Amino acid sequence: MNKVNINWYPGHMAKTKRLIKEKKDIIDVIFEVIDARIPYSSKIKDIDNIIKDKPRILIMTKIDLCDMTETKKWIAYYERFGYIVIGVDLANNKNVNLIIDKSREILKELQEKKKLKGMMKKNLRALIIGIPNVGKSTLINRLVGKKATNVGNRPGITKSLDWIRIGEFLELLDSPGILWPKFDEDKVALNLASMTAIKEEILPADDITIYILKILFKYYPEALKKRYGIEYIDEDDIISVLDIIGKKRGAIIKGGDIDYKKVYNIVMRDLADGSLGPVTFDRYKED
Repeated sequence: MNKVNINWYPGHMAKTKRLIKEKKDIIDVIFEVIDARIPYSSKIKDIDNIIKDKPRILIMTKIDLCDMTETKKWIAYYERFGYIVIGVDLANNKNVNLIIDKSREILKELQEKKKLKGMMKKNLRALIIGIPNVGKSTLINRLVGKKATNVGNRPGITKSLDWIRIGEFLELLDSPGILWPKFDEDKVALNLASMTAIKEEILPADDITIYILKILFKYYPEALKKRYGIEYIDEDDIISVLDIIGKKRGAIIKGGDIDYKKVYNIVMRDLADGSLGPVTFDRYKED
């Protein structure tokens, strides 16, 4: 696999960071949304430089698709740095109410501070941020209780900063997905691509698929065996593994050859929809 070297920074992302900096003084709390399957790779790397010392709720989406044993290590890690961590299952609307409950607690603390200064504070203003395609728009819709934003299974749906009212006390500032200018770690770029957080054109589909298969073989060999009948991966003969998947899943073109493009799509789709079982690609401590 080639060395990953990505410089990708769409203009609207740079603009988003500028707008967030301009509005940070009126923001009370940050809702940062990350993917529970890649809790390190999906976290915005320079976010502390933008939000400074604001209270932060770290919302882990897709908790229903993660390997909870591994993800719990990351939850403990972030809690040590002062984050309030809440895992949510957006598909089943699970734990979303905890975000509202915690927001009420933060508002109450702010109200008490304002009261000492002879001031009143009625609403909590929250900024919601995250990398593309971590479920931010779906989360907002769950919080609102109706469709409030565009939702699509591709990065880059939201393009501007918009205020959205959540219930009687919470005002939410939505923002486009943010990525950083350069991926310095191969693993981070490949993890993001594996979970469709960066557009498919950024990295070759074969590189992403081979990476997924290697990670599964390393950490979740039973998932490979159950889904594809694969018991061993020889990294020097990865084509034979792709052939097995192609034959098992009917990815065959005229003449009996394997349709490798279809194989790539099958593996990436199986990972995305949970057909390969619960997985967490980021490991807090490497085995």
